[in-house]
Amino acid sequence: MADTPATLLWLRRDLRLSDHPALNAALKRGAPVIPVFICDEAVEGLGAAAKWRLGLSLDALAKQYERNGSRLILRRGDALQVLRALVAETGATAVHWSRLYDPQAIARDKAIKAALAGDGVEATSHPGHLLFEPWTVETKQGGYYKVYSPMWRAVKDRDVGSPLKTPDDLNAPDDWPRSDALSDWSLGAAMRRGAAVCLPHQRVGEAAAQDRLAWFTTEAIDRYKINRDLPARDGTSGLSENLSLGEISPAQCWHAGLRALHEGAGGAEQWVKELVWREFAYHLLYHTPQIATRNWREDWDAFPWSEDAGTEAVTRWKQGRTGVPFVDAAMREMYVTGKMHNRGRMIVASYLTKHLLTHWRVGQQWFADCLTDWDPASNAMGWQWAAGSGPDAAPYFRIFNPETQLAKFDPKGHYPQAWIAECSEAPSETALSFFDAVPRRWGLRPDDAYPAPMINLSDGRKRALEAYGARSF
Repeated sequence: MADTPATLLWLRRDLRLSDHPALNAALKRGAPVIPVFICDEAVEGLGAAAKWRLGLSLDALAKQYERNGSRLILRRGDALQVLRALVAETGATAVHWSRLYDPQAIARDKAIKAALAGDGVEATSHPGHLLFEPWTVETKQGGYYKVYSPMWRAVKDRDVGSPLKTPDDLNAPDDWPRSDALSDWSLGAAMRRGAAVCLPHQRVGEAAAQDRLAWFTTEAIDRYKINRDLPARDGTSGLSENLSLGEISPAQCWHAGLRALHEGAGGAEQWVKELVWREFAYHLLYHTPQIATRNWREDWDAFPWSEDAGTEAVTRWKQGRTGVPFVDAAMREMYVTGKMHNRGRMIVASYLTKHLLTHWRVGQQWFADCLTDWDPASNAMGWQWAAGSGPDAAPYFRIFNPETQLAKFDPKGHYPQAWIAECSEAPSETALSFFDAVPRRWGLRPDDAYPAPMINLSDGRKRALEAYGARSF
């Protein structure tokens, strides 16, 4: 193979064939293209649910490549070492990839680009994971946006190029390098018995993502502005898992949303705004990478949050046994489906950080382990927004009341009924599935008595406000 000048396509969170700038650029070189996914340190460090969901996506993508006359090569190890080995094995003269924006990925990719260039190998990164590259969106003063609304106004009329079509020919090589077996990676090992419960709730791969987008923009987007807040209703696009892994591109979503808007769909603009909310999260992660690990507002560093993840209160929060139905239903939904309704995310995050005065990092890390749609930017910003320590978190002292929120957005109590078996004489299948998904060591049973609330909501709110009042923000 050393006599064949190939191009390596290093795949990461761009697991699709359509609207793939890196793939298209690799093909334009005219040389055979060898797609490769590397199980490196970043992949090994993923949480249990996210790693398992990645494995499902890789399996779907490998089959998709095979149907199109190509293959997906899998290798495990340090990314630079793997790429250098593949260059030596295949005679590749170029490596192309799609950009990522978290600080660890940026540092890794810069080092790899420099090393490959030093080896005489062309190394090129491409857009595709975002609508707008973070450095292209600036305030009138030339800085980055710290508030969402002005960023939305700045980008809402920008031209987003039309999505690229799936290439007709993937230009496969005559000979292929060795590939690992995906099963040998055991990406789903940490999910244990929860994998079987979660599996039916995943929409895996590019075809499933496109089908869901088509359904949403024709059947559900019109009432999105109202239904997105109703946790018991299937009123959102549900594309977060697909966007996270790049099974669909944000540009494809953007153009589908604009088409619906031009056709008069009432909720289309709100949905397009949510795509820009995702952009805002990445905009902040790129410009202020500390948002992923530290308080975005430094004046919160002295706030007396507890960082003990092993307290009884935190354990009961994790188990969905706080005695607060909205909180518990949302947590249980996550264990069964791998996802959680967005309003549920706000409620459980507010409850943990404000009623329980527990640091947002405890919740952030738990979500990273449990969500199949985990996203580094959205998870970090969402937790800091809810906690009050992040950008655009005004007013920081807002404390969601789970009872009044449930009464407002689910007045008939359908959401708790769907997820909390102990509250029903005839529990739903989804509510019972929770007990099959959670760790056996928790010892939870559907015939357990539903617990009384850990704390009085009014007392918890008062305690949080007193803590805020004692600080100077």
